[in-house]
Formats: sequence, C-alpha cells, structure tokens
Amino acid sequence: MKVVADLCIVPMGVGPSVSPYVREIKAIIDASPLNAEMHANGTNIEGELGDICALVEACEARLSELGVQRVFFTMAFSSRRDKEQAMADKLRAVL
Repeated sequence: MKVVADLCIVPMGVGPSVSPYVREIKAIIDASPLNAEMHANGTNIEGELGDICALVEACEARLSELGVQRVFFTMAFSSRRDKEQAMADKLRAVL
C-alpha cells in the first residue's frame, strides 16, 4: 500500500541538542530510494508502507549503535485508494 508518512524521531536522554542524531537519521533517509522531504519537526516520506517501516527500523538501529537508550517515535500515515497522489500533488491542491 502506497502511503505518505509524517515521521518524527526524538532521541531521549542525549542532552538538549539532538542535531547530531538527526543528521545520522537524515543520512539514512537520504540514502534510501524513497521520496522524502525534511521539515522543521520531522520528515514526510512517500512510498510503500512496508518500505517506510523498514526505513524507520534502520533509523532506530543506527541510534542504538550510537548508544541512544530511548527513542520517541511519532508517525502518521495518509493513503488514497481512489487515485494516485504524491506529496507534491497534495501541496498543489491547496496552493
């Protein structure tokens, strides 16, 4: 099933700045074949649901390698069965 996901990953207990960890996560997402756009509070990712979930698991595994003991994830999904709709299509519809 093709979806658009809004993903936010927050490493916990690593201090007030999480930028180094976000850079690591961004590198994993950028290396994936999925279409993704980072925004101020997370990343929108477009693709098959299973592929997105595998990508999130890879991000969590990398944080674990870096010694992060606790991670807070939020994900929201949207899908359409009546027509194909990319992230850019959704934005064009409201601009």
